[in-house]
Amino acid sequence: MAELKTEIRYLKGIGEKKAQAFHKLGVFTLYDLLSFFPRRYEDRSVYKPIALAENGESVCIRAMAADTPRLARIRKGLDLVKFRVVDESGMAEITYFNQSYRKDNIVKGESYVFFGKMELNGSRRSMVNPVCEREGVQGGVTGRIVPVYRMTTGLNQHSILQAVRQGLSECGEQIPEILPEELRRREQLCAARYAYENVHFPADFQALEIARRRLIFEELFVLACALGKMREERVRESGIRIAACDPEEFYRTLPFQPTKAQRRAVDEALKDLQSGLVMNRLVQGDVGSGKTMVAAALIWAAWKNGLCSAFMAPTEILAQQHFSTLTGFLAPFGIRLGKLTGSSTAKEKRQVKAALEAGDLDLVIGTHALFSADVAYKNLGLVITDEQHRFGVNQRSALIGKGQRPHVLVMSATPIPRTLALILYGDLDVSILDELPPGRQKVDTFAVDESYRDRLNGFIRKLAQEGRQIFVVCPMVEENDELPQELKSAEEHARELREAFPELKVACVHGKLKPKEKEAVMASFVSGETDVLVSTTVIEVGVDVPNAALMVVENAERFGLSQLHQLRGRVGRGRHKSWCILVSDAQGEEVRARLDILCKSNDGFKVAEEDLRLRGPGDFFGSRQSGLPEMHVADLGADAKILQRAQQAALQVLQEDPELEKAGHEVLRAQVERLFQSNADSFN
Repeated sequence: MAELKTEIRYLKGIGEKKAQAFHKLGVFTLYDLLSFFPRRYEDRSVYKPIALAENGESVCIRAMAADTPRLARIRKGLDLVKFRVVDESGMAEITYFNQSYRKDNIVKGESYVFFGKMELNGSRRSMVNPVCEREGVQGGVTGRIVPVYRMTTGLNQHSILQAVRQGLSECGEQIPEILPEELRRREQLCAARYAYENVHFPADFQALEIARRRLIFEELFVLACALGKMREERVRESGIRIAACDPEEFYRTLPFQPTKAQRRAVDEALKDLQSGLVMNRLVQGDVGSGKTMVAAALIWAAWKNGLCSAFMAPTEILAQQHFSTLTGFLAPFGIRLGKLTGSSTAKEKRQVKAALEAGDLDLVIGTHALFSADVAYKNLGLVITDEQHRFGVNQRSALIGKGQRPHVLVMSATPIPRTLALILYGDLDVSILDELPPGRQKVDTFAVDESYRDRLNGFIRKLAQEGRQIFVVCPMVEENDELPQELKSAEEHARELREAFPELKVACVHGKLKPKEKEAVMASFVSGETDVLVSTTVIEVGVDVPNAALMVVENAERFGLSQLHQLRGRVGRGRHKSWCILVSDAQGEEVRARLDILCKSNDGFKVAEEDLRLRGPGDFFGSRQSGLPEMHVADLGADAKILQRAQQAALQVLQEDPELEKAGHEVLRAQVERLFQSNADSFN
């Protein structure tokens, strides 16, 4: 008899080839298969007369084949099967491409059910490649709600559906009941077996909703328990206790007054440092909110206590920028700084490494070179990582491992809605910088269409003549025949701009360039040699060019709101008036409403809330950058209310049973451990 841990290849009808295809989808066992939830559903339960089906509507029709299907071979590799179907209301023409078996499969005078998109051309109605089955077939693929799964080469919807049906029949009764009985009763959640059956094969939409609510709650509850356990273990970890110091001594040397938010973040972090426990704090703030000053204050506090600090940035350009900024903050105290990056000369590397080992440096700033095997630190007390989601867990751990449980500060310029912060950074304490320092430029934002191109080019020329620099961001690197023609590619658009502005230096940077090529192009723009930088979103985070006064985003509808806000943050960083122009020809009220949010608000947190509401969390974290395991059924944006209840329930369970050792928690503990094992590299 099959078990949940049985490998997928042992299922009837799944050979080695199909098993390999399932592996690409992350499905290795029958439990994985049953947990491979549909990404959407098609309502094939409602039938319509042919005459009432609207243009473009996906619909089920019951109809009789009015004539014998005709097979036509148009050319090599292209077959057409055509025939007419009728019901009491009217007639439609059915066409199948490259499904020649339909010629013998469809019998004139027999009744069938077709599901597909109805197309109207005048009074003529037609369907292309509809799903088809003989009327009266039980348990088929029409007349009910049908799940639609993610696919890969070698699998189709039918084969996945068959495998899931077989898996449920063979071991559906073995599905573990992860939620404690009392919790399930209190939250009025259905049993696991019912949930899995109805998420894959819903009896109706009410059953589907009941099933999804149970599975969403379970997924978020297990995640909250896992993060809660991580936090408890971290909170109990002893660390270097630093002596109390008055940050006013540091503030007095600054050429500006810190904001209340900056002071609050420094106070919270100093309290951590003085607690005797390891600090694990996130400073999260909008672009330009002053995170680096907060980091500088903590580096100063570590220095006052005889401790060395390490500051890790994701790119060499950012490392250089932080080196310059932090030198300005810390030089008045005589704090000794060093820089260590991949492009440092061999001599520079030897000198910095020797100084670190001897304790002759108080702060080292660099890239991943900071955690190379041959780098040794004396008295490493504070580790800071900028844009923490850009580093893997193993990279951060390698740097932290250079000291004896050093304090950790991570910084992020990605504003995260408050509904997400607790679950996303469940094992970190969070400080939020929710105000901008005085003098920070407001970036005026406008959404325009292609008809404004000449005016936009004139504006670019005017700003360049005034000595300003311009960012232009495109959604893709190069021309791609598989994507819509109207999408701008960075390389093609850079060529167009060079033709339009022969007097300007236009450069192009994107992720396909080698790291050194990318660094050289960026360095040229930072130094002011380049007038216009055309790029993909590689410039989204961190690059500081005070002279840049215009950000143009092509095909703006292709980006998430938070991503657009990050891009907008690349300008307005100096004393010059700055603008952001969002170019989009996309039609529809939803697109205009989304872009309008950017035009009306410069508050990253408000933008992120809207982004979460409209598109879910994946959009503003980017692929696999959220620091969370992949969600199978929950949507952190749409399911915020369930998330809240799941967090409260997890907190209550962990308060009563921190190690999940009590009777009734065995399955939950196993699931939490399974989550850790399968997502070791995605937790922050």
